[in-house]
Amino acid sequence: MSQLPQPAVLWEPDRERRERATITAFTRWVNEHRAVEAEDYDALWRWSVTDLDGFWSAVWEYFGVPADRDYDQVLADHAMPGATWFPGAQLNYARAIFHDRDDDTVAIRHASELRVLGEWTWGELKRRTAAIAAGLRQLGVGKGDRVVAYLPNLVEAVAAFYACAAIGAVWSSCSPDFGVRAVTDRFAQIEPKVLLAVDGYRYGGKDFDRRDVVAQLREQLPSLHHTVVLSYLQDEPVAGALSWEEFEAAGEGAPLEFTPVESDHPLWVLYSSGTTGLPKAIVHGHGGIVLEQVKNLNLHLDAQESDRVFWFTTTGWMMWNFLVSVLLTKASIVLYDGNPAHPDLGALWDLAERAGVTIFGTSAGFLATCMKADLHPMAGRDLSALHAIGSTGSPLSPEAFDWCYREFGHGLWLFSTSGGTDICSCLVGGVPTLPVYEGEIQARSLGMAVASWDPEGNELIGEVGELVVTQPAPSMPLYFWGDTDGERLRDSYFAMYPGVWRHGDWVKITERGTVVIYGRSDSTINRGGVRMGTSEIYRSVLAIEEVTDALVVDVPQSDGGSRIELFVVLREGAEVDDELARRIARGIRQDCSPRHVPDGIRAISEVPRTLSGKVLEVPVKRILMGESADRVASRDSLANPHALDYFTELAAPSASSAS
Repeated sequence: MSQLPQPAVLWEPDRERRERATITAFTRWVNEHRAVEAEDYDALWRWSVTDLDGFWSAVWEYFGVPADRDYDQVLADHAMPGATWFPGAQLNYARAIFHDRDDDTVAIRHASELRVLGEWTWGELKRRTAAIAAGLRQLGVGKGDRVVAYLPNLVEAVAAFYACAAIGAVWSSCSPDFGVRAVTDRFAQIEPKVLLAVDGYRYGGKDFDRRDVVAQLREQLPSLHHTVVLSYLQDEPVAGALSWEEFEAAGEGAPLEFTPVESDHPLWVLYSSGTTGLPKAIVHGHGGIVLEQVKNLNLHLDAQESDRVFWFTTTGWMMWNFLVSVLLTKASIVLYDGNPAHPDLGALWDLAERAGVTIFGTSAGFLATCMKADLHPMAGRDLSALHAIGSTGSPLSPEAFDWCYREFGHGLWLFSTSGGTDICSCLVGGVPTLPVYEGEIQARSLGMAVASWDPEGNELIGEVGELVVTQPAPSMPLYFWGDTDGERLRDSYFAMYPGVWRHGDWVKITERGTVVIYGRSDSTINRGGVRMGTSEIYRSVLAIEEVTDALVVDVPQSDGGSRIELFVVLREGAEVDDELARRIARGIRQDCSPRHVPDGIRAISEVPRTLSGKVLEVPVKRILMGESADRVASRDSLANPHALDYFTELAAPSASSAS
């Protein structure tokens, strides 16, 4: 293949930045104490993925992970799936959060569309967490019981999660903009004992009353023993539910105690949808998450004591779990709940100024929107504290890289990351001691044996292939809840390359070790970091009387964003008029989430399928991205190969204009 020109270097850390980076001190320590000869990041990464025991034991020791009992060995079984990490250890995620804290130091700054900027010290956070933990115990919650949260990104949600972790209960959360069906499809799988809910929320200046949704959730989750409702939008009690004030008051004054748990004891359940069936209920353990996040947040995010870390997220995205884990470091965090574009696109930049944010995390889509709107975040604002911007959720375009450096100057560290709900961390991302190249992610993360493979399992350099992980990592799922024989876990990640994790992204690893992500190689739809399976969208769309069949794809765009395109087969006489489009959008908004409402709806005569009836979502997506139909699908294997012709014709104008 022809050699492409090297992209521009947009940032290089100066000597002072390299010296103060935690990864610099860590590298020197492992060179001395582990007899490693890591002269640069590439050598450190290669050691981290070839000597798993040495690397992860170094992370544990260097960062002083507090444990009630030390591990017997680092990795008892290297098999994927089935790797066994830190057997014999007893620890607790919440103990690691609260270990060695100064009660008078600020831990969390928080704001929302309903609340002005406030702060909680470590003392306040500890007191409130202890009260919630005691309240949960009084409701009969103990080790292994599930507590689910239908809460906004508020400081109460953070304390509630830490409280669950402290007593060994299992946490799971959904954002209150999720509809009843999307929530019950998730929560019902894990049979929760307690529901922590909100009466409503404000978004974009509009109030959304969720009391009816909470009532429906209580009806559809028969395992519930108790419901606790936070009066956030209203100031009225909810019949049959315990008020948050009563709940906390019942545990007021209790000490914060931590239940020692095994490394593989469930910490939380996250959800990542596939193309069929219910969302995958992904279980992560205390030990794996503590080790992965201690590594990631200290060595890659480089969160230090002076940092105030913000990431725009909701409680339904794994970036919320990532953000609340920042308190495993000495940094503080900043929360925001609301519309990032209300009252205008300056809202989050205003927050960054007020809260003194030093590391500003957001989505690639938000940065692209600011760029298209010709926004100038520095104009009229003092953002001098800001030294880093992080981007995730989708690939960040080269144009968005350039916009950030035009607006913030070349002293800014801009790092793009990619990983996922599956590992609740980054597979590839930022490194504070490496240069930033236009349009590229800086490197593969330490301890993550990431590679690009062709369909036959050959490694690719400088070419696009499947993103795979060839060695186990601590935060890989313990299991899927209810997947008793592990079949669904194997099918999700290990069916294509047995014994090797296939992540479902298209990726290129360059000769320089940098990374470019090209979007999903499967049909899962990722909006704002929330992955929704096509099956969930079909359930909503096919409930519309006029719709007899459907196909939905998320098509990457040149600006780094994407478009959700919905194609529907209609009953005779029906058409996609404004009224039908509104009903389809309303159904998806209510059943799934507002993020996954299609950008376009078109009528087609038939959905292309294989001989076995499988919908050709990925081939259609690739056709709409400009590939030929004959390359992406074997017509001999299709029940109706002519059905692809419509999509080839639809893609033709965009393909010709791009050439």
